[in-house]
Amino acid sequence: MSGVRIPSDLAHVPTNVETPGLVAALPGGDRAEAVWRNGDGGLTFRLPAVGTHAPRHVKWQPVGSPPDLDAEAERLRWASAHATVPPVVALLGDGEGRALITETIPGTSAVLAPWTETPTQTARALGAGLRALHEALPVDECPWTWSNEDRLARIADADERARLTAAEPDPARLVVCHGDACAPNTLLDADGRAVAYVDLGALGVADFWADLAVLAMSTVWNYGEGVDDEVYAGYGVDADPGRIAFFRALWNTE
Repeated sequence: MSGVRIPSDLAHVPTNVETPGLVAALPGGDRAEAVWRNGDGGLTFRLPAVGTHAPRHVKWQPVGSPPDLDAEAERLRWASAHATVPPVVALLGDGEGRALITETIPGTSAVLAPWTETPTQTARALGAGLRALHEALPVDECPWTWSNEDRLARIADADERARLTAAEPDPARLVVCHGDACAPNTLLDADGRAVAYVDLGALGVADFWADLAVLAMSTVWNYGEGVDDEVYAGYGVDADPGRIAFFRALWNTE
């Protein structure tokens, strides 16, 4: 569910979706179920078990869309040694798009029922889960960064880049960030605990607030106002208005 940089009414569970030929040709592709549309025109499908093939998920992106599925596959393989993420099965492509095929892992997205019906508890679980993910991924072994410097350099508007550069806070604590830690990318178990993560295409070392501030912001899109403080409580920190404002502004300019 990558690319969740927009309100959840634009990234959502789709209906009446035509299955791309690349996905339809896979084992079980005739019964592919669309489970997510991201903000970059990509679709994620669930494929049933067929013969020797276990259930799988397929993330499909049209040609020319931003997400780099090769980079995502590489990060998933690395992270799988330390955290629960979807195991990579294959990468495929044709003239219309690219597809990242992964094994299906247990859990339900935090933006689906029943978790949307208990926003306070879910928001706290999201914060606790992100803290556990940050503690599980080894900073010294991570080959990628998601640094402020790199992200600021990609801002095309010079005035906006200068404004954010001047507002950049000192790092609080470096961790391996998810890079798109919004609520849809967290899977919860039957007890409401965050147990797995998807869409790690931007994973890299950064200040933990780069993930946390945006995760809390995503609860507004998905559950409404008033539960973002539960995310911070679940993570185990007090809200830091300056860092929150900076990292949300940086996110929204990318």
